[in-house]
Amino acid sequence: MYYLPGLRNNFLIIGQLQQKNLTIVFKKDTCKVYHEERGLIMSTQMSTNRMFVIYAPVIIPKCLKMEKCEDAKIWHYRYGHLSWKGLEILMKKNMVRDLPELQEIETKCKDYLLGKQHREAIPKRAQWRASQKLELIHSDLCDPIKPSSNSGNRYFMTFTDDFSRKTWIYILKDKSRAFETFKVFKSLVEKESECLIKCLRSDRGREYTSTEFNEFCSTNGIKRQLTITYTPQQNGVYERKNKTLMNMVRSMLAARKVPKVFWPEAVVWATHVLNRSPTLSVKDLTPEEAWSGVKPSVQHFRIFGCISYVHVPDS
Repeated sequence: MYYLPGLRNNFLIIGQLQQKNLTIVFKKDTCKVYHEERGLIMSTQMSTNRMFVIYAPVIIPKCLKMEKCEDAKIWHYRYGHLSWKGLEILMKKNMVRDLPELQEIETKCKDYLLGKQHREAIPKRAQWRASQKLELIHSDLCDPIKPSSNSGNRYFMTFTDDFSRKTWIYILKDKSRAFETFKVFKSLVEKESECLIKCLRSDRGREYTSTEFNEFCSTNGIKRQLTITYTPQQNGVYERKNKTLMNMVRSMLAARKVPKVFWPEAVVWATHVLNRSPTLSVKDLTPEEAWSGVKPSVQHFRIFGCISYVHVPDS
């Protein structure tokens, strides 16, 4: 017996092989092992250290599962995950040939359920409304408008008070001015109403989520409500407001045959008109009266009825 601390291989004793009715033949530096029925089962050459090494890789056992696939499920797959009701109609009314009689599938198809998932409908009316001025402000910055105005303006930014539904609009040359515009708006409306802005709802555009914008709102105690990406329906107030504004702008420009570069004047005038128009959100009051408490006069409409007379200060 030898003690070999560094031995990395297992010894295979010849006596154990003979007990299994195996025949071992050593001839010309070769070891061959034979089985009575199977014949030669292994052969190896003598190594440099006069050992006969047999390479026997470990076989990892595998467990295979057999699953019975019903005919109805197979045809459900073949028909692109058509519902059982659809397959049933095909069978009963004999609408196709060679379709066998199928039994209703007991288990629900997970792939079918995954494929038919859809976004939950968003309510058209908000479940909560502001009960006082500036409790909630809706804001949006429109996409770049073409063509640019004569002064190079390409954007307009809107602020709508949820309580009165009055809208303020600012014409901008670029998005980077959104933060400064919000500070101007905040100073104006808070002095007019003697109230403080409590919450601002907007999308997740970079103009609303910049570090300086977030820090300013945090410092002034303004709560932020940001809509989910690709879900503008969550702030339907400004989406409907922008749509109404642009519809009115296109109508006015077309009616007067005014060049499109004058769209800022048209947007400002449209906002002025909508603030003095009825809205379902405020009962029996215009947004202007709900905000100021004074019934607005339309006497000046006779003078400024043409959009070409509306002055828009340069941003």
